[in-house]
Amino acid sequence: MAKILLVLTGADHWTLADGTEHPTGFWAEEAAAPYEAFTTAGHEVVVATPGGVVPTVDRGSLAPDVNGGQEGAARVAATLDSFSALREPIALEDVDLDAYAAVFYPGGHGPMEDLAVSAASGRLLASALKSGKPLGVVCHGPAALLAADGPDGTNAFSGYRLTGFTNAEERQAGLADRAKWLLQDRLVEIGAEFQEGEPWAPFVIVDRNLVTGQNPASSAPLAAELLKKLT
Repeated sequence: MAKILLVLTGADHWTLADGTEHPTGFWAEEAAAPYEAFTTAGHEVVVATPGGVVPTVDRGSLAPDVNGGQEGAARVAATLDSFSALREPIALEDVDLDAYAAVFYPGGHGPMEDLAVSAASGRLLASALKSGKPLGVVCHGPAALLAADGPDGTNAFSGYRLTGFTNAEERQAGLADRAKWLLQDRLVEIGAEFQEGEPWAPFVIVDRNLVTGQNPASSAPLAAELLKKLT
């Protein structure tokens, strides 16, 4: 059995361009689906957040219409209820990468608020990438990659093929025009080779030890790819 680190946002809002605080947090499916996959495979999951704060789930991500109906919503909610580590996170700043076999970053809009500017998270991501350990990042989780700049200003993920929540999906979700910045644009700016699939459809990119997923529907396929790298 291996230990897998899930790094979640500690933010409960996303500050929009006009200063409005949009309620958010982590996206339920993006934590629940990997947790289910990892624990079913016999692995232990540890949660870390900035400052060790208990993470907030985006209430919108628990709705039936984003979970394939009431049955799907109930399943996700039940999985989160059984995920006791969510209620006892460790501080991201205290993480010892050597203790974990893999690292996974779920999304939600929360990472746009805190992980995108977290130096501790940026160092962890750069170290995980360099270590060769499986590193999974999904949806808005890649916002955290923006903080992985080296001393010379070059981002650790420059030149990597990856994906994340696209401009098209942000527009369809209705927040693109209100955002300070869009994730796809910023990932291109750091030198990543951004690739995108159809909006809302599962899409996963594997480049060396980095595995990225475009949207919530990509969470389970991404977790499966990560598990392949652990065998």
